Amino acid sequence: MEEIYDIVIIGGGTNSLSIASYLGKCGLSVCICEARPECGGGVENTEPIPDVRIDPHATYLYGGAAPAFEQLELHKFGFRMVYYKNQVGGVLSDGTGFSFGQHDMDATLKCVRKFSEKDASLAEMLSSLIWENRPATVKLLRSIYWTPPPPPHVQLQKEDFPWSKVLNEMLPGIYDPSWNDMSTMELMDLLWDSEPVKVLQEMGAWFNGPYPEWKGTAIQGLTCNLLMTYSNGCPRGGMHSLAHALVRCAMHHGARIYTNSRVEEIIVEDGEAKGVILDNFTTAKTKKILARKAVLSNIHVQPTFLDLIPSSALENDFLKRIGALRLHGGNFFVLSLVTSEMPEFIGDANETFANGRWPSSILMNIDSREAMLNMGRICYEENTHPVNQEDMILSVSTHSLYDKTHRPVDGRYVISPIYLQLPPPEYHKDGPTAVNDAKDEIVDAMLTKIRSVAPNLTDDKIVAKFVNTPYDSSLRNMAFVGGGWMGLSQSSDQWYDKRPLPELARYRTPVKNLYLCHQCSYPGGLALQAVSYNLMHILIEDLNLEPGDWWYPSEFFIPSDA
Repeated sequence: MEEIYDIVIIGGGTNSLSIASYLGKCGLSVCICEARPECGGGVENTEPIPDVRIDPHATYLYGGAAPAFEQLELHKFGFRMVYYKNQVGGVLSDGTGFSFGQHDMDATLKCVRKFSEKDASLAEMLSSLIWENRPATVKLLRSIYWTPPPPPHVQLQKEDFPWSKVLNEMLPGIYDPSWNDMSTMELMDLLWDSEPVKVLQEMGAWFNGPYPEWKGTAIQGLTCNLLMTYSNGCPRGGMHSLAHALVRCAMHHGARIYTNSRVEEIIVEDGEAKGVILDNFTTAKTKKILARKAVLSNIHVQPTFLDLIPSSALENDFLKRIGALRLHGGNFFVLSLVTSEMPEFIGDANETFANGRWPSSILMNIDSREAMLNMGRICYEENTHPVNQEDMILSVSTHSLYDKTHRPVDGRYVISPIYLQLPPPEYHKDGPTAVNDAKDEIVDAMLTKIRSVAPNLTDDKIVAKFVNTPYDSSLRNMAFVGGGWMGLSQSSDQWYDKRPLPELARYRTPVKNLYLCHQCSYPGGLALQAVSYNLMHILIEDLNLEPGDWWYPSEFFIPSDA
């Protein structure tokens, strides 16, 4: 018995579910083959003890500006948001606390004035230019993340980049195309005066995108933080609620989803993708599933080409360049705590965060760049993990204050995720399991760091603790090669029209009718439903699709025949 569909998709992450919904809504038959027992990829929730839920991977909705919410009408499929009163804050080593975001500008200005009157004036001006004109903010975010890179024959000048046009409109007299050549640190030095304000935004860039010292990544560093604050929340019930809504949407539009169905090979005949072969334990009716029109890969670019396609079907130079792609970035050690108390900070942080202003994410300790640069050197030059709390800056999330589905039992708090940057397991100087072997030592250092500003979180206040390392992530999800949600480094040579390689930037591949739909592609991770939206532009061209009035392309899209 054969199964034949118009489209076969490898992997069941959010990009797969979104593109399946888009294509199903266009009238195509779609089959998703997912290796794990359920779909969702990096947007999963786990329940390590009864009635406590944690996020081992994605924990914020960054894709609030995604066209998919409107075009796929996800609210009809159960999608609901919980919004945070205060998105992000920081605590210095002396307990000085400050909030930084658009949701309470008076509180933000009061906090920033602790460090710099100039910075407070700039924060107030940017707020009026960005947050008081939300349509322009959506336009900016979509010009970057929800717009495919240009065709290979179109070489854009910096001033002609889509985001350059929007930034010129939004920030007249401030934005300059030279920002595109800067690192995030250089841009922060240009804009801001005080070290804590700079470090807060630089660490936000590193946790959500490029490392702050990397040249040519300032725009990503600036706007990945903007994505976070624009969305300002998380799906009710945790990130996996987004996957549930997308599964319902995809199935509503006719998609067939097979879980526990690992793809062993992409069938390639005469240079063209024809379908997939599944493992012996598949839940599908047959091991071979054929595709009339296209195969889409929502797994990492390296196993896609190095494991699933016969090497004889590809050029050796191409395979070498695929193997050489860098994996640094987003390789997190994730600590989750169940506690009987919230942190009680030294200094003025408790007072700063009082009256409903507790941030959903707090960075500790952001006094200066020294710890950040030390951590970067340890991870990216020495290829090991930090063991001293002085070399750690942590991102500590407290979603359970806003969404009680994370902790239905009163008197319990879920402080999760607590992020620490690490190198990819493959790069660690002591081998891929080195971090797992040092897990207890790393946790002790992280707790020492937290207790330096929140001494009340003693061992007797910690009910349970759970760890997910980058190595654990790579075992949990085959899309997380290197244990990172970014897929690849978001460096200037692996970004925009060069991500993951120049010839793959428009999601097409050397194998006819095989397309990429993974966070290795532009613009990357963060559960944006951006890769799927951008890919739709290309599939509409190649497959002669005719979506209904519900579809609208990016206003900055450049057709292939331009």
